[in-house]
Amino acid sequence: MQLRIHYLPQFVSEAELAGRTVVVVDLLRASTTICQALAAGAECVVPFVEVDATRRAAAGLDRSRTLLGGERGGELIEGFDLSNSPAEYTPDAAFGKRVLFTTTNGTRALEHARLASRVIVGAAVNRQAVCEAVAGDAEVDILCAGTGGVVGRDDVLAAGAIAHLLLHEFPTQPPRSTNEWADKALREWAELVTAARASGRSEAEQFADELTRTKHGRTLLDLDLGDDLPRCANLDSLAVVPVQDRRTGEIRLA
Repeated sequence: MQLRIHYLPQFVSEAELAGRTVVVVDLLRASTTICQALAAGAECVVPFVEVDATRRAAAGLDRSRTLLGGERGGELIEGFDLSNSPAEYTPDAAFGKRVLFTTTNGTRALEHARLASRVIVGAAVNRQAVCEAVAGDAEVDILCAGTGGVVGRDDVLAAGAIAHLLLHEFPTQPPRSTNEWADKALREWAELVTAARASGRSEAEQFADELTRTKHGRTLLDLDLGDDLPRCANLDSLAVVPVQDRRTGEIRLA
């Protein structure tokens, strides 16, 4: 039984992820937004690495039942319907729709996990649901998307939160072995939990505060998108397990 965390896609080869369960985490904000879109009733989310590929895929579809969503540089892409804010993916906007989705980091991380036996989208909002879904899997990898090829503390903390819950609420015999990066992420999450207790805050409140001091969090604040930080830190608020179909690439609820 194994649990590994990888801080960036380039830190682990696609071949090393083959045949394993991979939880892809891009906390700010692709993972959170995908969870929200499906919770709001979207039919599926289809990730694309490039903007042009997303537009080409939409060309042959009924636009009344299709949404183009995503971002570049954190902002809405010209001609797209929605950006990458979970707040935009309401039932009114997303219910029954096919969401074609491209982001700077998250959709690239999903592509990197394409050889996995199962790919799940993980975030703070669906931490409990993800842990329940993978509890019986022998080999679990948490793949952090990072930001522009740089390790993101936001993703590391989210990975640590998922790993902590999996190890403590879903113990195995023998216990899961962990890699160095999982141990480090677990320590960082434990420090956040300790700080929350000391301040009288909930873990979600402390997490949201920590996100304001991450590189990506500061970028969102500069873009006047700071309201997304507590949304992305809202632990265990959505009981959804987004799973990617290896054949079609579509992400649907398990």
